[in-house]
Amino acid sequence: MLEEFKKFALKGNVVDLAVGVIIGAAFGGIVTSMVGDLIMPIIGAITGGLDFSNYFTGLSKSVTATNLVDAKKQGAVLAWGNFLTLTLNFLIVAFVLFLVIRLMNRLKAKQEAAPEPAAMSKDQQLLTEIRDLLKSK
Repeated sequence: MLEEFKKFALKGNVVDLAVGVIIGAAFGGIVTSMVGDLIMPIIGAITGGLDFSNYFTGLSKSVTATNLVDAKKQGAVLAWGNFLTLTLNFLIVAFVLFLVIRLMNRLKAKQEAAPEPAAMSKDQQLLTEIRDLLKSK
């Protein structure tokens, strides 16, 4: 059983998947930073300084705090601003992945569309020369 697991773990697909997960985690951090540090402040500036991460609705009368962290300590809240931020984050990741896959498909199509011409055999070269000679007369 250990030998079978070793064969499975060392297959190319498993290694490729592990690399993809690691790169995906790093890419997720980049996108999270892009949304939180670049896009949301711009949206906040356009909308008059709104900070979406602190938008919430308290579900009980005991929630009187003005920021999300303190409100969660006081009781149940709907953190819809945080949900909006995470949804925007997802849409950006999905769009970037769409662009990457689209680019890969175009590159793949170009490679398939322009195959290298096969080298002519000696017989074909001779026939081509004879044809060219007959055309020139």
